[in-house]
Amino acid sequence: MLRFLAFLLLAFAAVPAAAQPAQAPAADPGTPAPGFTSDRIGVTVVGSGPDVVLIPGLNSTPDVWRTTMAALPGYRYHLIHVAGFAGRPAGANATGSYLIPVGEEIARYITEAHLDHPAIVGHSMGGSWAMIVAGRHPGLVSKVMVVDMMPFLGAMIMQQAGVTAEQLPMVADRIRAGMAAVSGEQRRIMTSTMIAQMVNTESERPAQIAAGLASDPAVSAQGFADLVVTNLLGEVANIRVPMLVLYVQPAAGPNGVVPTPEQIDNFYRISYRGAPQAVVRRIPNSAHFIMLDQPAVFQAALRGFLTGPAAASPAPAQ
Repeated sequence: MLRFLAFLLLAFAAVPAAAQPAQAPAADPGTPAPGFTSDRIGVTVVGSGPDVVLIPGLNSTPDVWRTTMAALPGYRYHLIHVAGFAGRPAGANATGSYLIPVGEEIARYITEAHLDHPAIVGHSMGGSWAMIVAGRHPGLVSKVMVVDMMPFLGAMIMQQAGVTAEQLPMVADRIRAGMAAVSGEQRRIMTSTMIAQMVNTESERPAQIAAGLASDPAVSAQGFADLVVTNLLGEVANIRVPMLVLYVQPAAGPNGVVPTPEQIDNFYRISYRGAPQAVVRRIPNSAHFIMLDQPAVFQAALRGFLTGPAAASPAPAQ
């Protein structure tokens, strides 16, 4: 996510939209969740067993979880597809802020589908939605796993780019306007460049590029602006269930400075100190899409998360 952040702060342009997957689908294509309708999300159900809600990130397709689900059978996976991402019509997400409303829709789905305290796993912006659901509806879920996402991206912008809290909404507006304005060949080039920074595994990049280009530019732009200005530290403090946070070593920030592993470790520990039970773990040799760059490591972490407590001991307070 920090690679993405640095790129946008420098270019104020398009983000990798996630769209119709160019990759092979999961062996079980799943079925739409029965009886649930929403103008903000779609839900597909795959497999059988204990319930697990999987939420992809900004502009991403649920297909990013295909190898994960294949490697960990025996669960009933509920795949969230956000309106405006990866070829899904924008619906109610076409206008206005939607970070919180989408989180509330995911919570409504869990309630109306009568899921029994599912585990919830979110990548990137999906991690923000996992925090919203678990923090605002603490009785709904049993465990929370966040993949490469911080509770408040604005804090990193302020630290890395010298932006004040008062200037943050203006920065978000500039990013939103720049992203929404890019089109045609320029958007394709910028999307390809961004994906190259977010996915190290070359064979996995075409699908993510295709996904990005199929996302609605205005929805993508608004989503990133939402992430910049929304502070979820309060939600994190309300999470009492086991929590696991995986993250990666970022590239150089907007000012050209590369954070050291110790600096990024400390930043994540501070960001999640409101949930003392949370385990924060850096994954080496991976870009933003950990499940694609380090599938065996990611699958082992998720298996341990699903079969046992996410935290063996509380994270140290900072």
